[in-house]
Amino acid sequence: MKMITRRGLFLLILIVGFLGGLGFMSYSLVTEGSSWAMQPYNGSIYRNGELIAEGEISDVNGEVLAQTVDGERVYNENDDVRKATLHAVGDTMGFISTGVQNVYESRLVGYNPLNGIYSITRNGSGNDMSLTIDAHVCEVAYDALSDYKAGCVGVVNYKTGDIVCMVSTPAYDPVNKPGDIDTNDYYEGVYINRLLTGMYTPGSTFKLVTAICAIENIPDINTRTFTCEGEYDAGGTPIECNGYHGEITFEEALAKSCNSAFAQIAIELGPDKIMETAKSLGMTEEVLVSGDIRSATGKMFLESGDANDYVGWTGIGQGDTLLPPVAMLRLSAAIANNGNAVSFNLVDTFANKAGKALDMSISTRETQLLSTQTAEQMKSMMRYAVENQYGDYNYEGLSLCAKSGTAQIDGDTDHNTAWFTGFMNDSNNPYAFVVVVEYGGSGSQTAGPIANRVLQALVNGE
Repeated sequence: MKMITRRGLFLLILIVGFLGGLGFMSYSLVTEGSSWAMQPYNGSIYRNGELIAEGEISDVNGEVLAQTVDGERVYNENDDVRKATLHAVGDTMGFISTGVQNVYESRLVGYNPLNGIYSITRNGSGNDMSLTIDAHVCEVAYDALSDYKAGCVGVVNYKTGDIVCMVSTPAYDPVNKPGDIDTNDYYEGVYINRLLTGMYTPGSTFKLVTAICAIENIPDINTRTFTCEGEYDAGGTPIECNGYHGEITFEEALAKSCNSAFAQIAIELGPDKIMETAKSLGMTEEVLVSGDIRSATGKMFLESGDANDYVGWTGIGQGDTLLPPVAMLRLSAAIANNGNAVSFNLVDTFANKAGKALDMSISTRETQLLSTQTAEQMKSMMRYAVENQYGDYNYEGLSLCAKSGTAQIDGDTDHNTAWFTGFMNDSNNPYAFVVVVEYGGSGSQTAGPIANRVLQALVNGE
């Protein structure tokens, strides 16, 4: 009888162990199965280290950007389109970490815990994805950037959050990848999507943040005047201005991008208030695109007790602040959208080979970055800047509200980063934009024309 009891207990232990192992294996299959299936040694998915089994990727108009044909990954027939959409589509080896071919590789392949990769063997490739980008507009942006060492262009519908243009340079042709890509200085940082993960000194575009902080914290800011004598001495290193503006108003100071006035404003606000505003505007947090594509996180180093000259430099966008361009794009979009920032999205539709829509489970949200009243004033001030400083005639028919920036890197006048960000104040064309050009000189003279060219192509098909 004791022997039977021991055998029964041993059998019970074996059953419990078996069920526990089965449960653990099932759990691991659900949570880790996709990563197991997506290993480079899986010959059904990879060939020579390159992913070949993903479904079709197209732009918002149905233009095919990438597809699998007879076990080979094939791209758009236009080489400029291939280069222009490289960082949105991504490569097949995972070097461009923010591309959809990398971020959504298991979903594009068609893996699921029940069928594994059965759909690949049946269909020859996985699920299909349509992006929100317009390949023609991206091609125009790529061409506009081609005269410069590096840069990026981003355009988003500020009502829906759909990204219609995402271009980063330098780029390369995924069909004819250069043999010297890892040694040629021309391709430095080629795998970086500069819109999302490039980190730049924001220059005078940061005056948008300082202006918002002033509106919310200095009650009489709109009736103040400031004196500019070509520089402002706050102790330490004098803060040089781009001109001798004399007595100017707050609105004029933003339009003329007066460093003297904004240094005074920043010092009066103090480091704590500027940091608080910057954080509330999302400058120091990542931007999510389609819920899974992550930007770099902005860096600011203001602290209580910092010297006045450092606070002043930071307030005009020249301190140690580093931002990804997409953070400034989100701020411009929020100003345009009455203070509300909608989630950015790159994925339009997702379906299997039979055309059945598949759930991407993309979370969307709307965040109030600034009050409606502050947004309205910022719209007015940015519109004033275009009309009275940049010239409305340079942006014909666009009803543009904008702010330029020229960030000097390490005091080197030959290494300026040109910025231009803003939006169209047009309910029929609700687009916000950012343009960044490395070694670009003046923001309004270099990045501004690029923005105009891209927006004209988007709105007028030019």
